[in-house]
Amino acid sequence: MTAQMRVITTMSENVTSGDDILINEIQELIPHRYPMLLVDRIVNVKLGESATGIKCVTMNEHFFQGHFPDSPIMPGVLIVEALAQTAGALVMKTLGDEARNKLIYFMSIEEAKFRRPVVPGDQLALEVSMLHRRKTVWKFKGQAKVDGQVASEAVYTAMIVDR
Repeated sequence: MTAQMRVITTMSENVTSGDDILINEIQELIPHRYPMLLVDRIVNVKLGESATGIKCVTMNEHFFQGHFPDSPIMPGVLIVEALAQTAGALVMKTLGDEARNKLIYFMSIEEAKFRRPVVPGDQLALEVSMLHRRKTVWKFKGQAKVDGQVASEAVYTAMIVDR
């Protein structure tokens, strides 16, 4: 094995662990699909507690056609949506079979703040942590970071409903 092959193997071992949620499983957990699926992978999963979604932002994203053509910036509402999708997948994974035939709907978004633009080439780390849960209502705090800097943050509540 060449040195380059060893580096690639080591990198992939660091990126993927048995606790990661990859794209195919994300699509099993939440109903979102292109162009509204905004999470590529979920890492650092602690069921019922926290996780980190990964979104690789590329110039090919549909929203850059109009937001803004000469200065592409990811819309803040879509960053909050990406945080919510990460939390939604975490909730469904946590619930397991109990989540069958269920959906998650936003109930509220609070304390949303947008600190820096997200542009093509950025990788969003969508860090979500559960604040509390009461029956079918889950409340999360999320921070979207680029290179360790907070780009957006919000507290949001969602309810699990029958499909």
